[in-house]
Amino acid sequence: MSSFVSLKDIRIVYMGTPEISASVLSFLLKGGLNVVAVISNEDKPKGRKGILEPTPVKAVATSFGIPVFQPHRIKEDYGFLSSIDFDAILTMAYGQIVPEGLLRLAKYGCYNLHGSLLPKYRGAAPMQRSIIDLESKTGVTLMEMVKAMDAGKMYAKKEIPLDESIDYSSLSELVAKASAELVFENLLDVINGTNKGEEQREEEVTFAAKITPEEEHLNIHLDVDHLLGYIRGLSLTPGGYFYLEGKKFKVFKAKKTSAETLGGLGEILPSKKELLLQCNGGVICLETVQWEGKKMMDARSFLNGAPWIKGKTLQ
Repeated sequence: MSSFVSLKDIRIVYMGTPEISASVLSFLLKGGLNVVAVISNEDKPKGRKGILEPTPVKAVATSFGIPVFQPHRIKEDYGFLSSIDFDAILTMAYGQIVPEGLLRLAKYGCYNLHGSLLPKYRGAAPMQRSIIDLESKTGVTLMEMVKAMDAGKMYAKKEIPLDESIDYSSLSELVAKASAELVFENLLDVINGTNKGEEQREEEVTFAAKITPEEEHLNIHLDVDHLLGYIRGLSLTPGGYFYLEGKKFKVFKAKKTSAETLGGLGEILPSKKELLLQCNGGVICLETVQWEGKKMMDARSFLNGAPWIKGKTLQ
């Protein structure tokens, strides 16, 4: 394909939007990757005043003096790339379907960092779903971008073990670091053609659908292990919740303490120092919570200010 001597010789257009993608970009830029332009989604209004806030990726790119393009619909507006001298495109969680016409503009290919061990968990929420499904491991795949979603050749992977201490936020940090490592260790060989890649086995494909707003409402009827999987998979953002006194009661961190049945399903059990919840198949200790309209806090602090919660039922 080419004969680049160094990864730094390759002129990259980077596409991404959210915080995890910004972390990857930061790692890559600090490591010396030659990013000549960045494409990100449009800025969105934040807060009561609706002040426009740059996307996390735009904020990183701007701090490094890299030009940023933010088309409303990339499939209709990518002509600006014709004015940029670049060799390859690298994406991580851009947020829009990249059209075939754009893919053809990169002389040495378009590559994507996907937060799963493909072909498992193609789609919008691979990291969250791997936690929710109680997988023992996940990872990142450096892959070829093609028209079909997450269906291109796989060039390299990094595995990340999953245990009960990992939630979506902490996994995002691990995935960002592993993504940058994949690029530094493999992209030069991929573009030079010495890494030919491997086709995905269609019979092994699974899909990771986007987390729906309905799923954020934690289902107290789930068995205790899968309920904990949802809590971890939704933490710290958007945060899974129950209802307490008609308000959302978010749970960001919890652990199983016993397999006993000590009260009614969803009941907050009597305890001086712990916020214990009776679940289907066991009792869990709520460790970090947030009642609607209040700040996130450790459960003991919440319990000190709201002792009346004992005996209440979360729904």
